[in-house]
Amino acid sequence: MISNPSRHCTVELQALPSRIGQVRRIVSAQLRYWHLDPLIDRAALGVTELLTNVHLHALPDKTCTVEMELLLDRLTVSVHDHDPRLPALEKADAFATCGRGLAMVAAVSESWGARPNGESGKVVWFTLPAPLSAPDRLARPPRRLSGDRLFPEVVGVDERRPAHASVRSAAVG
Repeated sequence: MISNPSRHCTVELQALPSRIGQVRRIVSAQLRYWHLDPLIDRAALGVTELLTNVHLHALPDKTCTVEMELLLDRLTVSVHDHDPRLPALEKADAFATCGRGLAMVAAVSESWGARPNGESGKVVWFTLPAPLSAPDRLARPPRRLSGDRLFPEVVGVDERRPAHASVRSAAVG
């Protein structure tokens, strides 16, 4: 199931190689919808690495949830699985063909981490700085410079986000 409130997207899946490609396409489409095209490559790479880790290492099953949340100027992408073991960043040889997933996530992201999630399971996440998208720029009041400080002009702009909406997809699930 995919839920899509204004700036939140969740995808539940089995972390199988065929599903990982589908989630990459969903992440790309969602970021295009949010007018965050510059983040697509890094977000798709990061989510691919995290889902590959679930596929290769998670026990007892490969069920997981990918979540993307845009808050202010920060995109957070997280993968929740049912394995309580926290990942460790391994120092990999420059020519290694495996074991570099978290190092790649660290390299393309602003920050990343892992935390336990309840009694069994964990969340591994990364953040990317998000440029202000076109709809957000239009919804914000204009600003004027006064000395060293920035002050918003007084205008009647409602900055509240629209109500939640849901979308379901049979392609992932």
